[in-house]
Amino acid sequence: MSTDTDSAPRTSRLARVLHHDVPASVVVFLVALTLSLGIAVASGAPVAAGLIAAVVGGVVAGLLGGSTVQVSGPTASLTVVVAESVHHFGWAATCFITVGAGVLQILFGLSRIARGALAIAPVVVHGMLAGIGVIIALQQVHVLLGGASLSSPFQSLIQLPHQLMSVHPGDLCAGLVVITILIAWRFLPRRVRTVPGPLVAVVAATVLSLLLHSDVDRIVLSGSMFDAIGLPAVPAGGWFAVFVTMVTIGLIASVETLLSAMAVDKVRPGNRTDLDRELIGQGAANVTSGLLGGLPIAAVIVRSITNANAGAQTRAATVLHGLWVLVFAVALAGLVQQIPKAALAGLLILIGVQLIKLAHIRLAARNGDLAVYLATVLGVVFLNLLQGMAVGLALSVALLLWRVVRVTIAAEPVAHARRWVVTIDGTCTFLALPKLTAELAKVPPGVPVTVEMTVDFLDHASYELITDWARQREGHGAPVDFAEIGAARMAAVVDGPPERGHARKVLDEVIGPWRRTGGRVDRIAAGIAAYHRGHAHLMRPHLDGLRNRHDADSFFLTCADARIVPNVITNSGPGDLFTVRNVGNLAPVGGSDVSVEAALIYALEKLDVRAVVVCGHSGCGAMEALHREVPAGPGLRDWLAHARPTLDRFRLGHPVAEAAALAGFGEVDQLGMVNVAVQLETLRAYPAVRRAIEERGVVVSGLFFDIATARVIEVRVDGIAEFDDASSHAAAEPVRPGGGVVSRTEGVVRRRIWTKV
Repeated sequence: MSTDTDSAPRTSRLARVLHHDVPASVVVFLVALTLSLGIAVASGAPVAAGLIAAVVGGVVAGLLGGSTVQVSGPTASLTVVVAESVHHFGWAATCFITVGAGVLQILFGLSRIARGALAIAPVVVHGMLAGIGVIIALQQVHVLLGGASLSSPFQSLIQLPHQLMSVHPGDLCAGLVVITILIAWRFLPRRVRTVPGPLVAVVAATVLSLLLHSDVDRIVLSGSMFDAIGLPAVPAGGWFAVFVTMVTIGLIASVETLLSAMAVDKVRPGNRTDLDRELIGQGAANVTSGLLGGLPIAAVIVRSITNANAGAQTRAATVLHGLWVLVFAVALAGLVQQIPKAALAGLLILIGVQLIKLAHIRLAARNGDLAVYLATVLGVVFLNLLQGMAVGLALSVALLLWRVVRVTIAAEPVAHARRWVVTIDGTCTFLALPKLTAELAKVPPGVPVTVEMTVDFLDHASYELITDWARQREGHGAPVDFAEIGAARMAAVVDGPPERGHARKVLDEVIGPWRRTGGRVDRIAAGIAAYHRGHAHLMRPHLDGLRNRHDADSFFLTCADARIVPNVITNSGPGDLFTVRNVGNLAPVGGSDVSVEAALIYALEKLDVRAVVVCGHSGCGAMEALHREVPAGPGLRDWLAHARPTLDRFRLGHPVAEAAALAGFGEVDQLGMVNVAVQLETLRAYPAVRRAIEERGVVVSGLFFDIATARVIEVRVDGIAEFDDASSHAAAEPVRPGGGVVSRTEGVVRRRIWTKV
């Protein structure tokens, strides 16, 4: 029994298909039609094979694939391989190879290795596409000039001067019309460009050739598309070559499909492609296309992006585009035979040239991969596609290994000190022994040396050379200190096989707390030894510049709680913070306790600090004792008496407490934030601080460190705000009214504000 509720979703889906998918399918059909014909002609296959592949790619891959908007069909990247296959094995055997390539793709998808195919270096893929573009352009330029395409790129290059001497004016005119229209099309208004440029160009060249009655070589279509359907034939021999061709087609089709899927996902981030399912769908489409006598199929970036930009919402657009090709091939096949081959050649030449992207060349040059790019291009053009990719991959792996195992070693004297520093940065293996020996030999005898090791890997050979050299120097009275800054440790080499260190481990050692164990260990002594061994060497130059001056940037008042590390949470270094700590981060200025007051006056008048900061924290024991009014001994009771105004303001409903409650903080943390706000008011009213604000623009600000999230929150006298790095200048949506954008550091800081309504 149907209801209005049941019919509404169906009506909505139908409306979406009619409004979005049908128009998009027509646009993609018009683009795919001319490209499919041109690729079939360039591949040496029957013209109808391109139409069969376009239909199968739209219907089968569209229904079974893992993307809702990706469009599949014959692709220019497979033109070279298919042409070689047709030349060596014949068309029927090439269809058998297409079926085998589809089976391989299905196995790829079932084995869930789709993302593994993306591990191929992008520069190799870019070089492969550029090489294919060069081959297509070289082959089709002969057709443009009125000749026939040659199977070998080398022969195409050699025979080009002869072909230039025997140009057919009609063919050349048709091809140049297509190229001219396609180049000019991108500069026309957007409304005009809604009609596909390739269709307009081919139609214009065809009409012109008919009006001028020029003698041009036109497409030959033997019978209808149904007449071209035929079962593949098993190759007569050469099975190794057959298998290699099968693997080549399967790999290229898979890689192009996955690259296209990634590009479409960037355009339509809400529709993520199931890559494994996409390979299964592509494999099924290739099996079907091969069985019906069609070309190999892959997802095509140009058609897929066109489909997405045309507004396609579901798979219906992809499937319908294939059905439109079928209708055209059956009803209007006679029109195909009027198209000049040179017109399609001009289209393919431009496609080939566009595969050679200047952006890819610049990227390869900027990344130091230009040699890999050029080697891949030359290998694809003058060897074959598979061998060219193999050359590119081998060279990229060799370049990667050279970069990974490379180590920077330098021995230099320290200015104004009778000391040398040897820096070893990178991966230190036996390959570095010659350079390591040469640099260590530069150090004069008898001078103290610091060996700064910023290495992520250290093998036994390098370790033995370094330690033997250090032992010999120390034997002659020259001290050698080791500063192990990197992730790999010398002690680990002695304990077992060398392993690559991880930077996260180094960070944990530097900022992580001591771990309490059952053993009796002097943690202070062990920590100092680790500091000397690790980063004392890094601290030395910073502290050396501060030994005769003390010019802190900020007065930082915080709680004595050991979980707060001011320099860590403010990303500051030695000499930046003049830190005062007490229980509850209280500022009892102008009273009987002058400890905080003395430090504050010294910071303002002697150090000329530019900021006064009060920092509280979550889970504060002082605030909990204050909130619960826990009885305390004379010393703590007298000290917490300075916080009684905070408790009174909290109970009266302070706006900071209400803002903290809106943000989800408990009552003790709300009280802690109110305490920071009250201390801010006290400090701003203090004469010395008020004078510094008026005369020097000193900033007084409050912070609250949430231990559970390790986040720092700004506390104002009337609310709280959250610091967040932002790459844009737009503020985050405020939780409550009162938000804004405030520059707090050299970068842009975005705030989420909680304030009382």
